[in-house]
Amino acid sequence: MSKIKKILIANRGEIACRIIKTARKMGLKTVAVYSDADAKALHVRMADEAVHIGPSPAAESYLVMDKIISACKKTGADAVHPGYGFLSENPDFARLLKKEKITFIGPAPESMEAMGLKDAAKALMTKAGVPVTPGYQGDNQDPKHLAAEAEKIGYPVLIKAVAGGGGKGMRKVDAAEDFEDMLASCQREAKSSFGNDIVLIEKYITSPRHIEVQVFGDTHGNVIHMFERDCSLQRRHQKVIEEAPAPGMTEDVRKAMTTAAINAAKAVNYVGAGTVEFIVDGSGKLSEDGFWFMEMNTRLQVEHPVTEMITGLDLVELQIRVAQGEKLPAQKDISISGHAIEARLYAEDPINDFLPSIGKLDILGGFDEDPHARIDTGVAQGDQVSIYYDPMIAKVIHHAETREHAIARLAHSCQMARVYPVKTNARFMLNCLQEADFIKGNVSTHFIGQKPNLTADPLDSDRPAMAEALDPMFKDIAFDDQSGWRLNGPKRSYQIRYANGQEVRLPIGAPEAPPQLRSWYQSHEDAPLFINGTAYVMDALTLDASATTNANGLFAPMPGKIISVEAKAGDQVKAGDKLIVMEAMKMEMSLDAPRDGIIAVINATADQLVNDGDVLLEMEKEE
Repeated sequence: MSKIKKILIANRGEIACRIIKTARKMGLKTVAVYSDADAKALHVRMADEAVHIGPSPAAESYLVMDKIISACKKTGADAVHPGYGFLSENPDFARLLKKEKITFIGPAPESMEAMGLKDAAKALMTKAGVPVTPGYQGDNQDPKHLAAEAEKIGYPVLIKAVAGGGGKGMRKVDAAEDFEDMLASCQREAKSSFGNDIVLIEKYITSPRHIEVQVFGDTHGNVIHMFERDCSLQRRHQKVIEEAPAPGMTEDVRKAMTTAAINAAKAVNYVGAGTVEFIVDGSGKLSEDGFWFMEMNTRLQVEHPVTEMITGLDLVELQIRVAQGEKLPAQKDISISGHAIEARLYAEDPINDFLPSIGKLDILGGFDEDPHARIDTGVAQGDQVSIYYDPMIAKVIHHAETREHAIARLAHSCQMARVYPVKTNARFMLNCLQEADFIKGNVSTHFIGQKPNLTADPLDSDRPAMAEALDPMFKDIAFDDQSGWRLNGPKRSYQIRYANGQEVRLPIGAPEAPPQLRSWYQSHEDAPLFINGTAYVMDALTLDASATTNANGLFAPMPGKIISVEAKAGDQVKAGDKLIVMEAMKMEMSLDAPRDGIIAVINATADQLVNDGDVLLEMEKEE
C-alpha cells in the first residue's frame, strides 16, 4: 500500500475537525466537503481545501457518493476518512472508492456487510462462539408474525432496525397492545434514516449496562483491543456520558469480554477501528457469563476520546497507519492509565423534553476554560446550530488518576458552561455527574429515566445564587425573613425570562428595589446571567412560541417535517391521544391532544415542512 498524502473527510462538524488535527500532526493535507448550511463551518475553515457538495439536507450532499468521489478527483485526494455516521458504514461507498483507486480509511466492505445488519451479525457471532441475547432475526417481517415472535420471547422486548445505529430505529415495547404502533414508528424512522425498514426483536434485559470494547485489526493479521468503555448513561438509546474503564470491571470479566470482542472481529477478518458492543446484566456484580453481543460498529465511535485518554494512543492516527499498510502496536504494549470520562454537550432543552435548539451561538465558552479539559468541537462562537444535522456542540473530556477526580473535573466544566441563546444540556449533565448513584458506579441504561430530578426545572435551586450574583443588597432584600417579600408578590416584582422559556419574579426594577440594583439591570439588560450551566436573561415576559401545546391547540415545537396526521376535523379526542407525528433533527416526536374535546381545524398535512411555532391544529373552544 502506498503512503497517504491527502485525506478528504467525508463528514462534518466535530469529527471532521478532530481528523484534521491528527492529519496536520502527521504532515498530511486535508480536504473538507460542505453543504450550503456548512459554508462557513469550522471544519471548512480548518481544512487546507474545501469543496461544496450541494444543498443542506444530508441526502443531497454528504450522503451522495458521486459528489464525494468528484471532490476527491478535483482536489487530488488519495484517501477518504468517513468519520462516523453518513457513509462511514456503507460498503458500496468503500467499493466505489476502491474502484477509483482511492484509499478508504476503514474496514473492507465485506466486513461492514457481515456486521452491518444486526440479524446476520448475531447469527455470525453465534457461530463464532460469542454470546448473544435471545430474540428473533428472521426474514418474515409480517407485523402479525413479529408480534407472535415477541409473545414467544416475552415482554418487555426491544424492536431494532437491522441497519440502525445511534439510537435510531429502536423501540422498547412493554406490552402486546403497544406492539403494532411501536413497530410502525420504528419502521418509519428506520426507513427515513437508513433506507431499510427491516427489524429484529430481542429480549429486553431489565437492568442493562452498555459496555463496549474498542478493537483494531491490521492487514498483517493482527487484532488487538484497547480495553472497554461504559456507555450506560443513555437517553432514548442515545449515549450521554461515557467513561473508561468501566466501573466495577474485574480482570476476569475484562479478559472474557475482550476475548469475545477479538473473536468477533476475527470472524469477519476485521481491519481498522471497530467497536464491539455488549449488553451487560447490571443487576449485581459483573460476571463472566453476564454479557451478550449486541452489535459491532465498523467505524470510529463518538466516544473514542476516552479510550485515547487512558491508553495514550491516537486512534485516528492508527486508522491512517493501518490504511497505508502499517502494523499495529503489540497487545502487551497497551495498558490502562487512570480514568477518563466524556460528556456530550448538545443544543437541546432538557426541560422541554430535550427538543433540539437551533440558532446562532452568540456566546459559547466556559466549559473549555479548565486546562485539563479536552474539547472536541465543530463550532465556534458566532456559528449557527442548524436544523439539518445532529445538534452536538462539543464533547468535553477529562482524565485523572481516579474516577472520582475525573467526574469532579467534568462536573466543573459543565457547571462553567456559558452558551446563549441556544439552550444546552449542560445543567442536565451536571445533575447526572453529581447524582450519588452515578458517583458510586450504580449505573444502567435506565438511570436517566428512573431519576426525573435530573431534568427538573433548576429555578428554585438557582434563585439564591441568582440573587447573590445580581447584587449583595438584593440577597438581603429577597431572602430576609422580615422583609415581607413574597415570590410573585405585587409591586416589588419584575419578570425574569429564563433561557428555556421559564420565568421567575424577583424584586428588580420596582420602586422599592435599591438604586444599585436598578442601575445593574439597566446596564445589563441584554446580558445573560450563567448559573450552573444555565442562562438567565433579564427582560420582560415574552410568549414562548416553542411550546408544543396549550389548551386549545398544537404548535410545531421546532422547524421540521410532518410525518403523519392521525385525526381529522370534527373528531372527538381524549387528552393524550396521538394526533400528529413530526420529525426534526433526526428525531421523531408525537404531538398529543392537550385535552378532551373536538378538533376544529387541522393545518398540517403529511410531508409538509413547518416552522417553529406554526399552529398545526386547533380545538373547538370549551363551553
